[in-house]
Amino acid sequence: MQQIFNFILKNSNRLLFLLLLVISLSLTIQSHSYHKSKIISSANFFTGGIYEKINNIDEYFGLKSQNDELAKENARLKTLLFNQRDTTKLPQIDSIKGVNKIDILVSKVIRNPYSSLENFITINNGSTSGIKPNMGVINSAGIIGIVDNTSKNYATIISVLNVNIKINAKIKKSNHFGSLVWNGKSTGFAQLIDVPRLAGVRKGDTIVTGAESRVFPENIGIGTIDKVYIDNETNYYTLDIKLFNDMTNLGHVYVIKNKDADEIINLENKSKKDE
Repeated sequence: MQQIFNFILKNSNRLLFLLLLVISLSLTIQSHSYHKSKIISSANFFTGGIYEKINNIDEYFGLKSQNDELAKENARLKTLLFNQRDTTKLPQIDSIKGVNKIDILVSKVIRNPYSSLENFITINNGSTSGIKPNMGVINSAGIIGIVDNTSKNYATIISVLNVNIKINAKIKKSNHFGSLVWNGKSTGFAQLIDVPRLAGVRKGDTIVTGAESRVFPENIGIGTIDKVYIDNETNYYTLDIKLFNDMTNLGHVYVIKNKDADEIINLENKSKKDE
């Protein structure tokens, strides 16, 4: 303590000068708008630089999870390539099975509620980008939902987590079909209903989109069987499907422009009229 007092006494003139200098600068800044704006601008520049550095650090540490996702996606693409029946006609790496690159529009989820029974996702592309109702929406993991309405720059999607949605799906190994619905209970599971009892099912089997769907190409991933229930009255299975997607955490998505959808719908409508 004695050393502190000795330092103050020894440098009292300098300390007094610094104190008066700080006071005078403070009064000058407060009384002159020009000086005040310059100080604020300099402070913003300084703090902005710090925030940018912090953000860069956060992005750097976030690269690991992004690289993991890219590695998984590459593994999926290689699996598709290696399992082609005709290995002399391999598809392009940047295509999804059944859909050409020009049929896919990348968009971003800007709203994703999942706490109600009728959930609708909002994306930041609309009719100006060519999006129309009834187009399928997926990401690298699997299906997300179906486009419901569009404005010029935005679109709403009926989420897989919506009790009113029904999607044609099948058991990948056996091609037995059913309808994918949601019972409104869990964000991680959907249900495949109307699966015939003759279908051999077991926990872990993969569920994908079916060939009867007019919205999605065939064999887009949905999830895996988690539980099997038997309805003795209807003689059908009801399957609990653990979804590949974490529907509570969505980023970029792909909107599928199925070129054949309108042709199929028109043909089916014509057949109904002829009945």
